[in-house]
Amino acid sequence: MRIRPSRLGAFGSILSILALAACGQGGDAGRAVAGDVPEAERYGGTAVIATIADLQSMNALTSSDNNSNSIQREMLFMPLIKYDANINPIPWLAERWDTVQVAPDSIDLTFHIRRDIRWHDGQPTTAEDVLFTFERAIDPATAFPNISGFDQYSRQVELIDPYTIRFRLRPHSDFLDMWYQTAIMPRHILGDVDPAQLINHPFGTSAPVGNGPFRFVRRVQGQEWIFEANPDFPEALGGRPYLDRLVYRNIPEMTTLLTELLTGQIDLYMGANPNQAEQIENARNVRLSTSPSRQWNYLAFNTRRPQFQDPRVRRAIAMGINRQQVIDALVFGYGEVGRSTVTPAHWSFDADDAETLIPYDPERARQLLAEAGWQDRNGDGILEDAQGREFRFTLITNAGNDVRRDVLEIVQAQLRPLGIVVQPRLVEWNTMTALLQDERRNFDAVVGGWVDYFRKDDRDILHSENLDKPYQYVGYSNPRADMLIDTLAVLTDRELARPIWREYQRLVVQEAPYVPLYYPQRLNGIRDRLQGVEMDIRGEFPTVTEWWIAPRERRAGPAAAPTATDTAADTARAN
Repeated sequence: MRIRPSRLGAFGSILSILALAACGQGGDAGRAVAGDVPEAERYGGTAVIATIADLQSMNALTSSDNNSNSIQREMLFMPLIKYDANINPIPWLAERWDTVQVAPDSIDLTFHIRRDIRWHDGQPTTAEDVLFTFERAIDPATAFPNISGFDQYSRQVELIDPYTIRFRLRPHSDFLDMWYQTAIMPRHILGDVDPAQLINHPFGTSAPVGNGPFRFVRRVQGQEWIFEANPDFPEALGGRPYLDRLVYRNIPEMTTLLTELLTGQIDLYMGANPNQAEQIENARNVRLSTSPSRQWNYLAFNTRRPQFQDPRVRRAIAMGINRQQVIDALVFGYGEVGRSTVTPAHWSFDADDAETLIPYDPERARQLLAEAGWQDRNGDGILEDAQGREFRFTLITNAGNDVRRDVLEIVQAQLRPLGIVVQPRLVEWNTMTALLQDERRNFDAVVGGWVDYFRKDDRDILHSENLDKPYQYVGYSNPRADMLIDTLAVLTDRELARPIWREYQRLVVQEAPYVPLYYPQRLNGIRDRLQGVEMDIRGEFPTVTEWWIAPRERRAGPAAAPTATDTAADTARAN
């Protein structure tokens, strides 16, 4: 489904290209040598990356933050599969998989787990861990953010042997995607934890034990996370990373982030403010990385509130916001006007469909508001309903994100001529998340965003069966939307699915529980000394094990090439 894109800003969409087929071999046995630095000299050094806010958790069963989940998948843990640059599934923790049609509406999906992967405490990673992860993910008590991703899976799973596990499922679009999005968690550590307590367990924030190419070292709350190379990561999957250490820092102010990038205190500024792009491009020893995303930034209504129950009102507010001006003024062209909850990354997106774009039209907005019973009844410039209640609402977003703060101000200014009073409010990230997800839903409207999984499914955020669940905070309920979501979830033929996707997008646009403001590009500032960084639709970290710093660029002495007897102390050098 989707994940919240950390506090950085913006959230996005989906590519459907997975097949009901077996897959081949995985991993590269070696690395290419680039430039004049031999591979043996690339091992060593510390890279520092930074964003405006802390990571949420390293527990893949409970975290909903995009950056947290990306680090789980690419660094600390291992999902069963990964995607290559063309979004083709390739083996990862699973060395292979196969599918067998067992009934007209069912297939068996069998994963064969690698036998050379160990948890960082020395215990082997087995099919028992896969089974445990699945069992906890589908348990409502866990509050797994994307439980609907496993809706088509039978709850009966066959553990064939310690390294082979078989699932039965109904064929559906991109059915392998959940095994990319969900890192496998350790049964031997978390197996005895009550599912409802997993979200508060110290494993996520102070003692995570992974099995991926990097190991957890420590966390200083609100400041930084430190990871080090895993010297025992299998050579068949690339071996230990080039870097000794990677530090993830929280710097909750974008101007400070830019300063630290330009002065060399950090190597990667993630989620750069678009108004800083030109300065990054023109700076010495720094480069600007732009990449497509699966994000969509939105204004979302709490449709339980009386003033937002009528879709004409929600549509009127969308018409009263000049989204192109938002892009020009705040995103500096690094994005495009939002349409539906489906973004340009998804194959069903149609940029020429007039019915999926609510135009900027203040006059029509006034008409819709009047039709819905909102009029300026006392001549003070503020709309009132039939009971004389003024049209006022509080619009929240997360503190520290300059772009979102400015979006609030633009929305406030643009809606005031319509007679709507917007009261902007900045809220600390975790406080805002709790406010949205709390069952009391004590908010009016929010500017935020989502990053979609590659399998596009809006069930968790828009289906009425999830009204009481954490991520359906807009409170939207429409039987036709439910039916379309249910149907799209199981269609595998794109030609059959295309008209249903079109109807769904048009319906959600007209109902407007969300107003997609824009689809952003991802901007990152990178110091030239950090090499091997390639970013694409998968995110910032698909090549993190290939990042390297030349010996002459390190702040301390060079690290020796790894040996079979490397230890954590040997590889964790200061930089």
